[in-house]
Parts: sequence; structure tokens; C-alpha cells
Amino acid sequence: MTTVEAKLEAARDDLAARDGVLVAFSGGVDSSAVAALAHDALGSDAVACTAKSETLPAAELEDAKRVASEIGIRHEIVSFSELESDAFVENDDERCYHCRTMRLGEMIETARDLGIGTVCDGTNADDPGAGHRPGLQAVEELDVHSPLLAHDIAKDEVRQIAARYDLSVADKPSMACLSSRIPTGLAVTDDRLTRIERAEALLRQWGFDQFRVRDHDGLARIEVAPDELERALEREFVETVRAELSKLGFDHVTLDLHGYRTGSVSPEGDERAGEPVGDRQT
Repeated sequence: MTTVEAKLEAARDDLAARDGVLVAFSGGVDSSAVAALAHDALGSDAVACTAKSETLPAAELEDAKRVASEIGIRHEIVSFSELESDAFVENDDERCYHCRTMRLGEMIETARDLGIGTVCDGTNADDPGAGHRPGLQAVEELDVHSPLLAHDIAKDEVRQIAARYDLSVADKPSMACLSSRIPTGLAVTDDRLTRIERAEALLRQWGFDQFRVRDHDGLARIEVAPDELERALEREFVETVRAELSKLGFDHVTLDLHGYRTGSVSPEGDERAGEPVGDRQT
């Protein structure tokens, strides 16, 4: 038995020992692996739950629905708004703590309504040492179970587990919530979130794989993966993206020649602190 197989079996046995499990589910690789393990261990006593809000792109919600169907797990969707929290809108260094507290609160309430005693998220063994992660404090405070972390399953092992379950997201890039595109200290608003989502949808239509559109109060700073940078410099794309993002309300459109970097507008360069629960719904 390989190390990954042993960890997979231990995590599955851990979940099987519980009366029921609700997985905070984004459809990203971490939460999808947990959902697959939970469904394998508990069958109909496992539920995946996605929190729908302004910071979750519509395309990611559709992905979550699709992946839940792949797994065969019951999928619940709850709606709430982070923008009702002044602390979240303020967008200070603790934004992700406020966000995750709200999201997990929705999960815990849903689990209680369903008679489920355990809420799980997709925190993996690499997460605690990866920089500024105020969201992890919320996980600890609310006593949410993190089976990947508990069984020392790192990100590359999570992808191997997802592949063993034939999940289409096994190689999916990490996805942070839309608020992570807004520099710390600049208020999170519905208008900013909407134009970021629409701008990134355009890049997705052009076939880019790993990218972000950062909103610097009306200046769009586009980041793409280094191996996609040459394509982003093609004249046709440059002219199209400039025109389309201007229509969305951006005053200036720029391309960051450093390429895609996690957390380039967040404390200590850590974007993943802004990723939603369970992959950060990652």
C-alpha cells in the first residue's frame, strides 16, 4: 500500500466512524476530494453544501453542481451575503476571517437542520504553513473537521486522491473568491465584484487557464500564467480585452508582466487566505 493509499484509507475510515458529514463544498479539488471520501464512506449520510454569495462566480457554482453529480453526493446550496457584514466590506487584513466565519456559520446551521453532527472543510496539510491565513482561525473556533489536514494529506496528494476517484477537477487550478482581487483596504462592493467576474469570464472565453483580474479602484491589472503571457500580448487579444473591460467600467486596462501570482494584492502575498471554504470555495 502506498503512502497516499494509506492516508486515503485513514481519512475514509475517519469519516465512516461519524453519524453523518456535511462537506463545505466549492467544487475545487480539495473539497471535492473530501466529498468523494465522505460519499465513499457514508453514502447517503454524506452531504455537500455550497454557499452561494456575491463572491462566488456563477461559473464556479455550475462547476460545483457538476462535480457533485460526478461524485453522486447529495448537494445543498445555501445563499447569504458577505456584503451585509461591515467588517467584510472594509476589507482589512482579517477579511477572510469574517468571510469564513459567515460561510461556516451557514454550513453549521444547514447541518443542524439536517440532523448532521459533523461539518468538514477542505483545508489540507500544506495550508497552515502557507502564509497569512486568518480564515483558518474560523475553522478552529467553530470546531470544523479538516480530514485532509488531520491525516497529513498535502495538496499534491489531494490531487492524486481526486484522480483515484476519477474527478474532473483533479488538475483544476486553485480558485480564490472574487474579493481576493480587490487590494486590502479598498472596500468590497457589489459593483467591483460584478465587473471582476465579467472580466474574468472574458479571459476564460479566450482560453486562458490560470489568471486573475485585479481591480485597483478602476484600473484592471490582468495576470496570466507565465506560459500564457505570450498569447496575452497578441494584438487581437490586447485590443479586445481593452475594449471589453472598458465597457465594464474599468478606466484603465493593464497587463502585469510578472504574470500570475497568488495574493499579489493581499497581506504577505497570500491570496489563498481569501479562498472560500473547502478549496476555498478551495
